Amino acid sequence: MATPMSAADFLDCLRDEGLDVVEVGNWETHNRNSKGPWGPVNGIMVHHTVTRGSATTVELCRKGHSSLPGPLCNGVITKDGRVHLVGYGRANHAGLGDPDVLAAVIAEKAPPADNEATVDGNRHFYGFECENMGDGKDPWPPEQIEAIVRAITAICRRYGWTARSAIRHLDWQPGKIDPRGPGMDWDDILNRVAARLAGATPSTPKPPAPKPLPKPVKPVVDLSRLVAAAKSNPAAKGTPVTYSGVRTVEAALVDAGLLAKRYSDGHFGTSTIDAYAKWQRKLGYRGSDADGIPGRVSLERLGDKYGFDVTP
Repeated sequence: MATPMSAADFLDCLRDEGLDVVEVGNWETHNRNSKGPWGPVNGIMVHHTVTRGSATTVELCRKGHSSLPGPLCNGVITKDGRVHLVGYGRANHAGLGDPDVLAAVIAEKAPPADNEATVDGNRHFYGFECENMGDGKDPWPPEQIEAIVRAITAICRRYGWTARSAIRHLDWQPGKIDPRGPGMDWDDILNRVAARLAGATPSTPKPPAPKPLPKPVKPVVDLSRLVAAAKSNPAAKGTPVTYSGVRTVEAALVDAGLLAKRYSDGHFGTSTIDAYAKWQRKLGYRGSDADGIPGRVSLERLGDKYGFDVTP
């Protein structure tokens, strides 16, 4: 038996257990507290939603429907293992249930068979709805099961409860069948919770976030050196000016379909001059403005399109 934790503490305890938590709208204050008491809390109840699709499931559990207003739980555990917080406080998830089951939860014992529906479960249980059709065929992915284990563990760890403080909806209310389906082994879930609480880590660890790939470094072309190379090579007077940036520009002209690859040789010769003039004309330059000698604007446009930067 315990006082409900604050919404901030609830969020923290889930994240401290390594869960990927998504905060949905005004979840901290979205509840049914005006319809009845919230607390003392005694345990955690797990359900399936009879829905398909994460977005649809989360929205339904947040808003509810005409005959059952939302929130329909505190957290929605989707198939990808995320926990979507849709409400905090009293939620329409448990309904009336068996007082003997509640007594077993408080005593942290296995629940007896449920045969009554006289106790207000919405008052006493944190509720997690889990995305699943509930038809006995829809599978429970490992990452979703892992999230269920961690969500139960988080709350039990916060209160000093054992794994027996968690029950299924089918344990609580006669006629309920949830949760069920391939991969839903409740005994295994409780064993994994117990092991985590004891300090062991039999559950699959949450994979680390992938490291972002380093941004590729763009080549840099020096405009003045490129112009010097372009003006010296066609004239063929003396030793042509060589510059490594010529290859970068020629590669871009090849990619643009303006220069044959065999002429991409690092020398700003007549073929490269002709190709660059075609690029200038493609940009709308005419006459002496399309003479094949690079200018700042045309070179920057080429660099923007084919991945290099330009310096003065």
